[in-house]
Amino acid sequence: MPRRLPVPSWLAATVGILVVIAVWWIIAVLVDPGEGRHAIVPTPPAVIAQVVSDGFSFYTNAFVVTLREAGFGYLAGNVVALVLCALVLVLPPLEGVLNQIAVISYCLPLVAIGPILKLILGGATSTGDTSATATFVAGLSVFFTTVVGSLLGLKASDRAALDVITVYGGSRLTQLRKVRIVSAIPHVLTALQIAVPAAFLGAILGEYFGAIDLSVGTLLLTSQSSGQSERLWGLFLMCAFVAIIGYGLVGLVARAVAPWARGTAGAGA
Repeated sequence: MPRRLPVPSWLAATVGILVVIAVWWIIAVLVDPGEGRHAIVPTPPAVIAQVVSDGFSFYTNAFVVTLREAGFGYLAGNVVALVLCALVLVLPPLEGVLNQIAVISYCLPLVAIGPILKLILGGATSTGDTSATATFVAGLSVFFTTVVGSLLGLKASDRAALDVITVYGGSRLTQLRKVRIVSAIPHVLTALQIAVPAAFLGAILGEYFGAIDLSVGTLLLTSQSSGQSERLWGLFLMCAFVAIIGYGLVGLVARAVAPWARGTAGAGA
């Protein structure tokens, strides 16, 4: 049986992108937008022309606000999740409660609680300011993933190593510091990597309720309401690009922090 040569990852990614662009272009040509309307599915050149026409600063000013909201939410949500997971290892009876809280946070209908969050937290107070509602939703979006991944990692420790610490009089806190954290690092890094696009998406969703003036969410809303499909598609592509870049950057950091975990946490980078 002939041996298959491995396909470089960059080549596979390039071919995939070209195929997606080709399919997109074909669909754009086949879809009839109707008389006097923007194309429902604009062609790639039309989207690029709209982005160039709008100008670089038109988009960067909005993305800076949304990225700040996503960053604050990502940091807060993950810190809370990791601290609670560590507490569960010291006090095991709390695991059931934490799992229930994580599931509830994942199942909360944002469409229903969004207006309540806006009422409680408010939105941006000035141009370029961040929205507390968007930041909260970003943090809420990463909580479930980080809790599940971290608990799985913290419980995946070598039983023999834990028994050795117990025999020598070590406490659960010692087990956590000496064994469980090291064993959990690959799982935690994977959870943190997955949380990046989740935080960005959560911030955009929160802006539908909590933003006032300038953000990616408001640009999406205004583009939709005015029928500017080219700008809408351009924003969609930019959001996807930013999420992929963030995912990849955390993967690179994971490789640098824990090179032995390259097969798990770094696999997606």
